[in-house]
Amino acid sequence: MDLRIFTEPQQGASYDDQLAIAQRAERLGFSAFFRSDHFLRMGAGDPLPGPTDAWTTLAGLARETSTIRLGTLVTSATFRHPGILAVQVAQVDAMSGGRVELGLGAGWFAEEHAAYGVPFPEKRFGLLEEQLELITGLWGTPVGEKYSFAGKHYQLTDSPALPKPVQRPVPVIVGGGGPKRTPRLAARFAAEYNQSFPEKSDIVPQMNRVRAACEEAGRNPDDLVYSVALVACVGKDEAEFTRRAAAIGREPAELREHGLAGTPAEMVDGLGALAEQGITRVYLQCLDIRDLDQLDLIAEGAMAKL
Repeated sequence: MDLRIFTEPQQGASYDDQLAIAQRAERLGFSAFFRSDHFLRMGAGDPLPGPTDAWTTLAGLARETSTIRLGTLVTSATFRHPGILAVQVAQVDAMSGGRVELGLGAGWFAEEHAAYGVPFPEKRFGLLEEQLELITGLWGTPVGEKYSFAGKHYQLTDSPALPKPVQRPVPVIVGGGGPKRTPRLAARFAAEYNQSFPEKSDIVPQMNRVRAACEEAGRNPDDLVYSVALVACVGKDEAEFTRRAAAIGREPAELREHGLAGTPAEMVDGLGALAEQGITRVYLQCLDIRDLDQLDLIAEGAMAKL
């Protein structure tokens, strides 16, 4: 099982907070540090220090880490023009020596768009589909050739399709629980299909839809990585677990039901159940970004035993 650390910096985290957890995750042997791409805190609480831009942050981390992979879960198609996003991701990939992955989604949080003056069209799936085609098309165009794109939402004319990322290709992550269109996008464009915070009983049926879409598209379903993102909350004993649950505003029983929570042994059991369902990668959502001791406990008490 491949374990990755996933954070939500819009809830209140500086660049230095993110650097600290990314460097600790790297030292402990987690394979990747991922962050959300949001500009507004969700729910009540202190919004300070305010949002940090995902790709600016990852560019900094690219130069201050050396082995851990870096990415978004997920960048919203509403935030950036895909031509510019292709340049940004390719540059951060080069800055990291080829350690970047792009998670891309349609976007959903209307309030953050209103707060920062970002258009939020009612229908966004078409934006996402064109962005996936356009970005992978730019990266896949041979050096010296030009790339043009004529879509409903975006048009490119004779782009030099530069810069190129170090990785060929950069892994693209497509996620979501849609029964038809999302599986088709994953089959067509993705290296990884992710389900974020699914009901555990829904994981296998949705994976089967993606596998069927791959077969329909003539792609081997086993080419895809199948992953989930679940909240992680672990304590060395019940008292520490309960304290950590309270710190993130969650109930212990609810965390046990929907996340990977409890003692390290319980986390191991939960990861084992996911592996039996065919999941090979898990994003551990760490909501208390400053609680680096929890990463130590997960690494020693759970990851080391896998």
